[in-house]
Amino acid sequence: MKLTVNLPKNPYDIIIQKDSLAQVGEWVKDLWKPQKIAIITDNHVASLYLDTVQTRLERAGFESIAFVFPEGESSKNLEAVNQAYEFLVKEGMTRSDGIIALGGGVVGDLAGFVAATYMRGIHFLQVPTSLTAQVDSSIGGKTGVNTPFAKNMVGSFYQPDGVLIDPQTLKTLGKRELIEGMGEVVKYGLIDDVQLWKDLEQMDGSIDSILENAENIIYRSCEVKRKIVVEDELDKGVRLYLNFGHTIGHAIEATAGYGQVMHGEAVAIGMVQVSRVAEKKGLMPAGITDQVVAMCQKFGLPTSHQPWKTDELYEALTHDKKARGKSIQLILVPKLGTAAIHPIPIEEMKDFLEQ
Repeated sequence: MKLTVNLPKNPYDIIIQKDSLAQVGEWVKDLWKPQKIAIITDNHVASLYLDTVQTRLERAGFESIAFVFPEGESSKNLEAVNQAYEFLVKEGMTRSDGIIALGGGVVGDLAGFVAATYMRGIHFLQVPTSLTAQVDSSIGGKTGVNTPFAKNMVGSFYQPDGVLIDPQTLKTLGKRELIEGMGEVVKYGLIDDVQLWKDLEQMDGSIDSILENAENIIYRSCEVKRKIVVEDELDKGVRLYLNFGHTIGHAIEATAGYGQVMHGEAVAIGMVQVSRVAEKKGLMPAGITDQVVAMCQKFGLPTSHQPWKTDELYEALTHDKKARGKSIQLILVPKLGTAAIHPIPIEEMKDFLEQ
């Protein structure tokens, strides 16, 4: 399967194909001239796939090096970025060379930011290996790292030259890591794709059902994101729809300590919380919260978080990128399969944090 992100300045293809990791060398050869490639990955993914990727790249005529950092959201920071810069400098990486992000969302965000800023930008490719990265973070060019103040506070828009998705890599994910990716998949069904929602309803929610339906889940999710990114690359309009559940979700991630609540888990909790309050306010249809809760619970996603510290969450979301001046662009679902931007004074977010 192939989807084209047909942006005017930098169009690229998303390839979704089982066992495509074994053809990574030929894929890169079709996109790049011979050059040195820095693979940026974490220690866990490196133990699984780094040898395969380096072997295939070298067979295709590329020299490859690898920067490996400790896995987890807690590594997605400016310290790790500086370590990557130092590595690239010492290895003699130039503006004619490239970076491959091999791993989950943390790897993709960090590697993309490094690529966007090293020597004012060198080209890069995304090879996502987690469900969250395959359906969401590897597509659309958002890169960034966390600060103590907020998630992804420092970053840039920087598109890859291509995305290679091998659904077979999902088989090596832990149960929690696979399930958290379903938070984003559920979101796509809610905001844009009724057929995806129906497909999810037909699944029994087991790990096997996720793996068996992986190609369809990934394709439909990527198509929603592709369409929205092409319409609004720089997050000024409809791309904000992708933030459904994220305003509160990011605040939960930040206040719990990065990595304690996984991204997809936080998104699920955020979607449930926003839906519950919005439904009470008459801003979302009656009964939709029950639908969201049932779908999340079926796939093993959390629907609440404890301890719920309203003041800390409010403080965290005031630093969120979705805040614009003294207002916030809250995303709601006026009916299943559609999304809408609902600007509110930032103080009103306190209502949406009530338990």
